[in-house]
Amino acid sequence: MERIDRANRAGIDQTCRVTRYAFDADHNVLVAIWATGRGDLAQTVATLPSTVTRDQATNLASNLTTLSRFHWRTYTHPASAAGDPDIPNSEAWRRAEERRNFKEVEAGLRSPNLPSDEGLVVSYSGVVESAHRVGRTLYDIDDLALRDTIAAEVSAEQAAIESAERGDLSGRARQAVELSRPDVSPAQVQAADDLLRADPLGSIELFTELDPASASVAAAHWLLAAAEVAGEMAGVPCTEVVVEADDIEALQVETPTLVLERLDSGESPTEVVVDLIAEAMAVHEGRVPAPWAVVGRVAEIEEQARRYEVDPDTREAMLAGFRISRLDPARPALDLLEDLLDGIRGCLLLYAAHTDDPDVETLFTADVRLEADADPEHLL
Repeated sequence: MERIDRANRAGIDQTCRVTRYAFDADHNVLVAIWATGRGDLAQTVATLPSTVTRDQATNLASNLTTLSRFHWRTYTHPASAAGDPDIPNSEAWRRAEERRNFKEVEAGLRSPNLPSDEGLVVSYSGVVESAHRVGRTLYDIDDLALRDTIAAEVSAEQAAIESAERGDLSGRARQAVELSRPDVSPAQVQAADDLLRADPLGSIELFTELDPASASVAAAHWLLAAAEVAGEMAGVPCTEVVVEADDIEALQVETPTLVLERLDSGESPTEVVVDLIAEAMAVHEGRVPAPWAVVGRVAEIEEQARRYEVDPDTREAMLAGFRISRLDPARPALDLLEDLLDGIRGCLLLYAAHTDDPDVETLFTADVRLEADADPEHLL
């Protein structure tokens, strides 16, 4: 019944998890570093010419990191999650344009816009302008071999993003396991479903092999199956299972219960997961999604305080505990996956409290598999 450790992943902003570049001054090399879900990997990109100054080297590393951030933003903010990309000047259209700007990057690296008497041409595109900044640093260094090496490195970064978009998280694309994206890959969902069928309580591979949004879709499906099984055993509705289990052992209650309520009302796992992640990502960017819904939730807290005639300090504590986003805005997909697996563990706790079978975990997992397989169409 051990829960998967979440301490090492908590509080890390996903913008810090894309490929970063650093200058190793001891060896005079440029290094690329990226996350894998099991720690970071480092790879030497280039040995820098002896004529390169420390400032030039660190500028190159900094500008490449910025370019990587804008590149990976097209993955975490796909056009498909923002509406119709064919509507000019819409958010979806802008995202699609930014993704198409990948093809403009090499030109920026090799022939960057340079300052002139009239000033400097600056692109509105984060991807394109970041490429030109790298290009200007390379122009200052003036080494053709290094320019070719950096161009190849950036191409490898783009290829990793394209791979992640296809659901293939091998190689450098593995860093997608630590990124949140309000979209899912059917192939990744199926892979997560296979892992949960092998172990309905979850395994570390859900965090190290798969993108967390897709893994969360499968986990939501298995949470509902586990809640149905535990609820039947305990004689409570599936939507109340995690709340009941919290009386046995402290659990993450709010998010799993919300997911169960929405699934029980007929929403699909994909709809619920994508909506929760998108909500948290909006909050992370300083926006309030569905503001009137937020007002309604605050009104509910006020109504509870009035109904139960709580004292002013308790009311203040209730309001202070209110969160606009149910998930950690800095890492919503991972936070959701952890909460869903905690909910499944809670289902086991409640199930175990109502049976004397000595091999309760084996019995529970067998029952959950039967329940999950009874409605395979509900996976997505």
